[in-house]
Amino acid sequence: MKNVIVASDSRLQINKREIHKLIFLLTKELNFKISDLAVNFVNQATIVEINKTYLGHNYGTDVIAFGYNESLDNLDAEIFISYSDAAENARKYRVSLAKEITRLVIHGILHLTGYDDKKEKDKILMKKLENKLVSRYSMVVKNPVNFNDVKNS
Repeated sequence: MKNVIVASDSRLQINKREIHKLIFLLTKELNFKISDLAVNFVNQATIVEINKTYLGHNYGTDVIAFGYNESLDNLDAEIFISYSDAAENARKYRVSLAKEITRLVIHGILHLTGYDDKKEKDKILMKKLENKLVSRYSMVVKNPVNFNDVKNS
């Protein structure tokens, strides 16, 4: 891994070491390299704005991934994760926040390495691999986030 940056809202403390370790393991598992990768933990308002500005969708989402080069095996990319959506998903699906953050990082990486979930058959294939990877690496990310009075903004 060349350059991986994990960034977040100043009110949110991300366990960067755990996110880095997960990404390192994914590079080995999925056989890709990283030129530059930024993993950004943002609030809901920010992800709505990104979704609207760059994808033309006027709604929130839990994860967005942008690849900036044509290579699927040497990534120059960014992943945006909505921490409030991650927390809501964890409550909704009755999983730990750690497992949900793991899923969202994996989901973003899968998109960046060529997987798609627009067509039903592709969605099934991607979800199956996502579930396998979450199961395999769910113990890597144990305490990903420390919410310090973060509001659902």
